[in-house]
Amino acid sequence: MREPSARPDPAYLAAWQQWHDALERERRDPYGYLAFSAVYALGDAAERFPGVPGAWALEDGRPVVLLDSGESTEVEGRQLTGRHVFEPVQERVEYRHAARVGDVVLELSKRGGQTLLRPLDPGLGLRERYVETPCFEPTAEWVVDGAFVPFAEPRDQRIETAIAGIVHSYPAVGELVFRAGDGEQRLVVFSPDLDEFRTEPVSRGITFFTDATGGVTTEPDTRALAVQLPSAGGPVVIDFNRSYNMECAYTPYSPCSLAPQQNRLSIEVTAGEQSPVIRAA
Repeated sequence: MREPSARPDPAYLAAWQQWHDALERERRDPYGYLAFSAVYALGDAAERFPGVPGAWALEDGRPVVLLDSGESTEVEGRQLTGRHVFEPVQERVEYRHAARVGDVVLELSKRGGQTLLRPLDPGLGLRERYVETPCFEPTAEWVVDGAFVPFAEPRDQRIETAIAGIVHSYPAVGELVFRAGDGEQRLVVFSPDLDEFRTEPVSRGITFFTDATGGVTTEPDTRALAVQLPSAGGPVVIDFNRSYNMECAYTPYSPCSLAPQQNRLSIEVTAGEQSPVIRAA
């Protein structure tokens, strides 16, 4: 680790502030994840959901809605009635606003192999009660020089999520090795795009972790951190100042990945985002 007394330079601090401001703008968007009002899993049998017009099901992997007389929904600017078949939803790739009912947007997504329907209601009130996500002051101490140690072959790893019954599968591509606290630390790192990892000299990686600040000043179940990975392994800079909260820190309707057991650090990582401040209803 760098010397604790070393302060980031102004350019670093400005870039960090832009990064965090962008996260906060996303959270305050009227149709951001603070607007999720429910989450429903679609199945083979048609089912109705509170506040959502029509009966919804899956047919050959495609979401289908059957609207009764007097029911309608807007899709791509057109008011639809009767039966409508949507395109298949891809795992963690498509994350789209599929239909609209008044001010409420209906989102179709796919997580852990399950096709989900989630209404986004800008009038829900959570966005108005959201105050801020505080952060530890960025320091040079938590810009850590480490190493990426790739696995011989990527390993599919099942990762529990914040919603029971939904399990993600990520390719674990190696470990981040660094020194902090009482000695050497290791974090399993995952590639959000396995094809890119195999073909590009540098790939994006993501790790989900917790530490001893969890449940005190930070989220107890997961934080996330993106890193640039040299695919052949070697030196890597791990900037814990950019550790960020997953959606499940703000809403119960997001199946975000929880930190796997091997990524639960015993040290305190006093860097990055802390638990959000939300006023009681």
